[in-house]
Amino acid sequence: MASIVSMVAAPGFCYSKSTMVGGASTVTARPRRLVVVRAEGQGINPDIRKVEEKVVDAVVVTELSKPLTAYCRCWRSKTFPLCDGSHVKHNKATGDNVGPLLLKKQ
Repeated sequence: MASIVSMVAAPGFCYSKSTMVGGASTVTARPRRLVVVRAEGQGINPDIRKVEEKVVDAVVVTELSKPLTAYCRCWRSKTFPLCDGSHVKHNKATGDNVGPLLLKKQ
């Protein structure tokens, strides 16, 4: 079976220390690792509610400012963590049935 998730390390810098040397401030860079997670394989949802056309769950919350907010669960949204509908293209390409998590105002 193919791997579902792969991790890629990319170099970066974390400027977390500053010191005073002769009255002037200097910044010391400490390297860090950035991890990017990419989904691979046939689908994001390998076995949850596969008989449904699209798996969408809704949660009613009383303290929301908007009447409806959709959160991404396919990891392909360009506006992540908010859903932008990218799951539709993913589902057509792979036969998957992943959909968003909907938060609804009561």
